[in-house]
Amino acid sequence: MKKKLSGEAKPKAKKVRFSLYAPEAEKVFLAGDFNNWGIDNLPLNKDKKGTWEASFALPPGRYEYRFWVDGVWHDDPSALERVENPFGSENCVRIMS
Repeated sequence: MKKKLSGEAKPKAKKVRFSLYAPEAEKVFLAGDFNNWGIDNLPLNKDKKGTWEASFALPPGRYEYRFWVDGVWHDDPSALERVENPFGSENCVRIMS
């Protein structure tokens, strides 16, 4: 049986939502291995109740991330898994299936 080279099914990206309740924050960004830990290229939008959110598509995989809030790293309180990072703190983990 020959495999098709073109038109093979690739894992589809699924929309994922990241949110953080931080009503006092001026600016919140999401940084992780999905954006090379860029601290200023993935801004979150604030709703009227003080929750910051961003939604975008990610392919299946394991992703480490943190929030960058007014120049300070913050964990995601809703993260189910965390791993140590080389800076003496922890990264949050999101697994997309």
